[in-house]
Amino acid sequence: MIPLIHILVLLVTGSLVGLVSGLLGVGGCFIMVPVQYWILTGIGIDPTIAIRVAFGTNLLVVFPTALSGSFRHHKKEVVLWRQATILGLTSMAFTFAGAYLASILSGDVLKIIFGSAILLGALRMATAHPIRVEGEAHASPTTYILLGVIFGFVTGLIGIGGGVLMVPLMVIFLNYHMHEAVGTSTAVMIFTSLGGAMAYILYGLNASGLPPYSIGYVNLLQWILLAGTSIPMAQLGVHLAHKIHPKSLKWIFIIVMVYMGLKMIGIFSWLHLPI
Repeated sequence: MIPLIHILVLLVTGSLVGLVSGLLGVGGCFIMVPVQYWILTGIGIDPTIAIRVAFGTNLLVVFPTALSGSFRHHKKEVVLWRQATILGLTSMAFTFAGAYLASILSGDVLKIIFGSAILLGALRMATAHPIRVEGEAHASPTTYILLGVIFGFVTGLIGIGGGVLMVPLMVIFLNYHMHEAVGTSTAVMIFTSLGGAMAYILYGLNASGLPPYSIGYVNLLQWILLAGTSIPMAQLGVHLAHKIHPKSLKWIFIIVMVYMGLKMIGIFSWLHLPI
């Protein structure tokens, strides 16, 4: 039986994930993965299995949360559905390749790869001039197919919906307004999270040492607790996103990315900082 404190922690975590997902167009993995990892290792699950379960469960939580957030962003008319569909379907196909590699790498390697990529993205976004004044977003299908290959592989490899990578690239290189990037990224995550979750289930079916109530590398109990609060809170996050100026939203996003990168690399643990 899962301890009551773990249930409460997961419910609060789900609420924060939904809020951040709707606000910033990211899956909220920087919140979910560390919490899930802590809970799983705390009940005796091997750390390498724990990080894979955290990644897989995180992706399945992102799926309904992204659906909820996309619906609200669509009503605000900031989702570019043609681009999102091309990018999403391509990414979905390549999540399986990334997840396969994740199934054979150690947890420490996965966390360092993830954190390093996030920090580089934050640095690039902070030093660029991303706010578009006029013109349309880039629309070439070939560009979105190529990006889909990259996003899909990374989604599968490090168990994220991909928004933390998509939003900076959309803003910096594809001429998106910040609100368009957040809305379209959220829509793409419908596809990437579903593909990634399916891959983690598939590659974990024969794994040993899984926690109770797991299907492959997805833990259904954690998923229910996290998704149950993240879905409604995503609506509030979207509402808040459209109350914030694009430049302010950009810097909120950069701060989140820096924290996420440092956390996953393990800098705070090395410095013995409780954050």
